[in-house]
Amino acid sequence: MRLSVIGCGYLGAVHAAAMASIGHEVVGVDVDEAKVAALASGAAPFFEPGLDELLSAGLASGRLRFTTDMAEVAGSAVHFVGVGTPQSKDGHAADLRFVDAAIDALLPHLSPGDVVAGKSTVPVGTAARLAERVDPAGATLVWNPEFLREGWAVEDTIRPDRLVAGVPAGEEGERAAAILREVYHTAVATDTPFIVTDYATAELVKVSANAFLATKISFINAMAEIAEVTGADVTQLADAIGHDARIGRRFLGAGIGFGGGCLPKDIRAFTARAEELGRGESVAFLHEVDAINLRRRERAVQLVVDALGGSAHGKRVTVLGAAFKPHSDDIRDSPALDAAVRLRGLGAHVVVTDPAAIENARRVHPQLDYVADRDEALRDADAVLVVTEWDEYRRELDPEHAGSLVGTRTIVDGRNCLDPEAWRAAGWTYRGMGRP
Repeated sequence: MRLSVIGCGYLGAVHAAAMASIGHEVVGVDVDEAKVAALASGAAPFFEPGLDELLSAGLASGRLRFTTDMAEVAGSAVHFVGVGTPQSKDGHAADLRFVDAAIDALLPHLSPGDVVAGKSTVPVGTAARLAERVDPAGATLVWNPEFLREGWAVEDTIRPDRLVAGVPAGEEGERAAAILREVYHTAVATDTPFIVTDYATAELVKVSANAFLATKISFINAMAEIAEVTGADVTQLADAIGHDARIGRRFLGAGIGFGGGCLPKDIRAFTARAEELGRGESVAFLHEVDAINLRRRERAVQLVVDALGGSAHGKRVTVLGAAFKPHSDDIRDSPALDAAVRLRGLGAHVVVTDPAAIENARRVHPQLDYVADRDEALRDADAVLVVTEWDEYRRELDPEHAGSLVGTRTIVDGRNCLDPEAWRAAGWTYRGMGRP
């Protein structure tokens, strides 16, 4: 099929390349000329494992191209809209300017029978509003939320764990759902659940999934706060309750908390929309989920200060990690950088290292010192703070080797990803999050 993807940021670029890889002819459109030029050369302007290879293969096959000219979407059977919905500058609500602008630019190029598939994360009610603008062109709007994990986005797009399509009622919706099944033919052929629902449910699936994951993370971090004043070990606690099939162990990793471009903004936008609908009390607990998450950043910094004898002033602190999670260079609302900036504000000489995110971090926080080489970053450190669980720190960093580089063997494990016994055996003062 001929497809277009409007918006070639993280979501759109991955979606365009993945759709081309399963046989579709895809044109990606973005207003950012530099981004389009990078993608057209086969180099993504962000780090995502496997994406460059997918881009190069798609471009070489002739099935994938990128442009700034919206007119080139004409003739596509399905138009995916994957632009960003950041948090508003003056509140917690989602900023829908980019979604509205994308629809406005697309309308003149639609033909009767086209399908417009929204993939952006939007407040419930947005799809119904946009459908009123798309209908006069003879096109059908569907809402097809994404469930990508940064670092595994290529896999999640080609082999998703479920597909959701919010469609209008009647034959029009049935036809649109059938077209989406054709688009995702490889996943459908392997019996991936394909859930057809109404607009509102499809919109809520995405935000409620993120709200649940955020709640699960903040729950175990709340338990870490109790563990810290009782002497309990939150990691053993998570193991024990995680054996209950109703709870499960995934996302019960206590530590410095979540960040990134999705969970924080999505739970805030969800609460803002619920309040607009007069049901703010239904998700009021998400305010505390957010508050717990932010408190864990403060706690990680306090652990470093305590380990330094009560003051970070003049001390050299090495921060291992800048991205909000491993296998990504995304620094949006990164707990790692938040902690680094807080420590610098307390007078520490902060050195940050990361396998992928240094340049992004430097652009936003030039006041920090950055060192690409891990071992060089560790040299002469008075304390080390682990905040992004890259394998370079979690598995490959030997306590004895690291000890030969630092000035003082003091480490704060902001992700509870290290073996305390191994580090203590090597003479380190080890402090975890919710661990004795």
